[in-house]
Amino acid sequence: MTSTLYPALVAILRANGCMFVRQGKGSHEIWRSPMSDKVFSVPFTIKSKPTANAILKQAGIDAKV
Repeated sequence: MTSTLYPALVAILRANGCMFVRQGKGSHEIWRSPMSDKVFSVPFTIKSKPTANAILKQAGIDAKV
């Protein structure tokens, strides 16, 4: 069983100034990025590195999980 990438993803988001906005539907949270000024969802059951990296790209962060 693969562990979730959520803790590493959230650490990168917070280090880059992203803020938790609210709980979304199901296993998703809604976050806001000050760099891209976009709102995006983050599932806390995320196990896919390409999906985690796509979330970082939406946030305007040039980093990889």
